[in-house]
Amino acid sequence: MKLRSLLGGMIPLFVLGHFSHHIMTAITVPLIPFIRSAFSLDYAQSGLVVSAFTISYGIAQLPAGWLADRIDPRTLMTISISGAAVVGVMVGLSQTYVLLILFLGLMGFLAGGYHPSAPPLIQAAVKKENLGRALGFHNIGGSASNSLTPLVAVAAANALGWRNAYIALAVPMIIFGILFYIRLGRLTVRDKTGAAQGRKRDDRTPDRPGAMRYLVIFLILSTFTSALLHTTNSFIPLLMVDHFGTSKEIAAGALTLMYSAGLWANPLGGYLADRMGSIRVILGVCFIAGPSMFLVTMLPYGWGLGALLIVLGFIVFARMSASEAYIVRRAPIGKRSTILGIYFFSGQEGGAIMTPVVGYMIDHYGFTAAFGMAGGAVLLMTLACSFWLWGESKLRDH
Repeated sequence: MKLRSLLGGMIPLFVLGHFSHHIMTAITVPLIPFIRSAFSLDYAQSGLVVSAFTISYGIAQLPAGWLADRIDPRTLMTISISGAAVVGVMVGLSQTYVLLILFLGLMGFLAGGYHPSAPPLIQAAVKKENLGRALGFHNIGGSASNSLTPLVAVAAANALGWRNAYIALAVPMIIFGILFYIRLGRLTVRDKTGAAQGRKRDDRTPDRPGAMRYLVIFLILSTFTSALLHTTNSFIPLLMVDHFGTSKEIAAGALTLMYSAGLWANPLGGYLADRMGSIRVILGVCFIAGPSMFLVTMLPYGWGLGALLIVLGFIVFARMSASEAYIVRRAPIGKRSTILGIYFFSGQEGGAIMTPVVGYMIDHYGFTAAFGMAGGAVLLMTLACSFWLWGESKLRDH
């Protein structure tokens, strides 16, 4: 696939939309050290700050996915950008811990419409053999936002305070979301017709024997790994500050280093999914994930730790692109957003539930034990699922 063909049409627009959407989803974790100091929180309470957003964000994926199969998806995507940003301003204005939790929950719920809505539209705009790469380039927008937002948020918090950091990053999002809605409304008739023809052509469940069973097992492995990766990654800033003794700024830089891998891991994961099949990619990264989660607390502070953070970033984003490609290809088009909603819901909710649990474990047993148990659980789940998925892995997605 030529680069000009890939970057034509609607793909660059969705890259920008994905970037904007993830500003509010990425701002809370790097500001946790500031929020913890402001409200005198312990690890479990700090984990609840993250969970307040991620629980509601995950729950919202289910109704958003169902609605995206039935109404204009640009409405949901605009709410997930501008609507979430409006509530982000309210988070910045919060003066109590209770209000902070409530507004973070509302922000998460409004932000839940983007991910179930975007991949089916991208699928309609590209050839099926290039879907993984297209989704990978689309995910660069989220990766770039996750990389830059921690640095910008911490710089704004140091200069203006953490509350004003929320406000300063939310206001441009509100404006962009409105422009994004208008621009999506001007998509060419060819793009919209292609999407409609796609539904008419492929609105059926996969007819290959056992296809739905493989899809369910695939979803279990991918979302389980995603949930525990999200949980441990949420504590990376506190790990850097409390375990390695770094500054808050370096802690935010660690997140940026990890998420910067998405700039190349997303398209690489999509490319490998197109060439090798998504299941092989998922099994590979999941087998690497378990040991990596444990080693992040064992290595000394230095270049080795930095390299491991990049590996963790690769795991996160290669898994993401390969998973989305497999779901969009295997699920019936008329229900793809619904199934994508279930996929994102499972990953988000699993992470949201596990974050306070891992925080409790860190409080009582330390970072090494907590991260080690999380990594061991991922390794065991990968071994179990690989027995069912190995035969399917010999086939390409398309």
